[in-house]
Amino acid sequence: MSPLPTTFDTATIAGTALWAIAFYLGGSPWADRLITTFEGWLGTGSPAASLLSIVPFLLVGGLVYYALLLSLGGSWAVSLGVISAMGCGVYELGRRNGQASD
Repeated sequence: MSPLPTTFDTATIAGTALWAIAFYLGGSPWADRLITTFEGWLGTGSPAASLLSIVPFLLVGGLVYYALLLSLGGSWAVSLGVISAMGCGVYELGRRNGQASD
């Protein structure tokens, strides 16, 4: 018996990835600092630093997906992940545009 009452199917992977993308885009200044920290530990220019910086966002995205799965259901968890990823993408574009104009 699995300790989690969910299976790792395509909806779980998609929902977790969508929420991770939303958090990564919404928290991109934090993600940049995380990459810089990992580069300091692993060596400058290390591709592993970028890959490791994704892990916290995947964990948080998985937790949010799982919480929404339990409270609202699977289709809502994925749908809200799509909406959040699009909203955070628009936010990130506006943030970068604002930085470029400064």
